Amino acid sequence: MTPTTATRTAAALGFLAVALGAFGAHGLKSLLVHNGTTAIWEKAVFYHFIHTVVLFVLAGKEPLAKGPYLFFLAGMVIFSGSLYVLAVTNILWLGAITPVGGLGLLAGWAGVFWGRK
Repeated sequence: MTPTTATRTAAALGFLAVALGAFGAHGLKSLLVHNGTTAIWEKAVFYHFIHTVVLFVLAGKEPLAKGPYLFFLAGMVIFSGSLYVLAVTNILWLGAITPVGGLGLLAGWAGVFWGRK
């Protein structure tokens, strides 16, 4: 993965975080209220956005820390993705997938701490 690809991926995820945040607050508001999952959607957007910023920081470092970058990316998709789907569908077993994404995020942070490339 090149630094340009890493930056563009982070930019796309940032765009998506803002779009999903707005969509949840406006387009899905009644559904999320009906499902009682507004807080779940907000948690998904929060973790999505925070880790998008982390991806931007990592993309700007030379050399690119590919291991942590990919762990954060996978963690975001699994963690926030499962919460987004859970919030919309109210399929509760999806909550069992979320911790796998959390482990990916933790692995990303551990990789940054230990300086893994």
